[in-house]
Amino acid sequence: MKILIADHHPVFRRGLKCMLKGDKTFEFKGKVEDGKFLISEIQKQEPDVLILEIDLPNSNGVGSLRQIRTHFPDLKVLVVSCHPEEIYAVSSLKAGAQGFISKTRTVKEVKHALLTIVKGERFISENIKNKKSSDSEKQEILKFKTLSTREIEVLNLLSRGKRNKEIAQDLSINEKTVSTYKTRLLKKLNVDNIADLIHQSRLLQITTK
Repeated sequence: MKILIADHHPVFRRGLKCMLKGDKTFEFKGKVEDGKFLISEIQKQEPDVLILEIDLPNSNGVGSLRQIRTHFPDLKVLVVSCHPEEIYAVSSLKAGAQGFISKTRTVKEVKHALLTIVKGERFISENIKNKKSSDSEKQEILKFKTLSTREIEVLNLLSRGKRNKEIAQDLSINEKTVSTYKTRLLKKLNVDNIADLIHQSRLLQITTK
C-alpha cells in the first residue's frame, strides 16, 4: 500500500512513519507540506492512500477534497486532524474522504483505518459511534451538523481572523457570497454577531490553534 502524507507538522509525519515502519503492508512514497503542491505530488507519487491533514497550509480544508476527488477518483483519502471528530468526520466523508481519524488515536486504530479504506469501506472511529455527550453538548453538536461543508469552511476561516476578501480568495468565491454564508451561519447557530459566532466555533475547537 503506497502512502503519501500531506501534513505540515514534522513531528506527526515522522511519528507516523516510525509507527508503521515495521509493517511491510505500508510503503511511504513522500510528503507534502503545502497545499500548493498537493495535486502535483499526487500525480508524481501515484499513492494508493493519501493521509491528509485538514488544515494543510494553502489548501481549502475540507473543500480541497472535492478537487482531489475530481482529479483522482480512485485515490483513497484518510483525513487526520486534531479538531473534534463530531464536527469534521461527517463533513470530510461528504466531501469525498473514505475515512476520518483524530491525531490522538492509537497506532492500532490508524492501521485499522488505513486497511479499512483500502478494502473500499468507510472508516469512522468507534469513539464517534459510541460517544455519549451531555444534553447541552448534543444540542451544540447538532447545530454544527446542520452546516454544509462550505459553511464549515467559511466558519473555520472566520475563526482564524480572516476577512471577507481573504475568505473569498481562499474559497474562490465572491465577497457577496461570503456575506451570504455569514448570514446563514448566524441564523443556524442562533447567535447575533460574528464575535459570538467565532466564540462558539472556538468552544468546539473548530479553529486552528
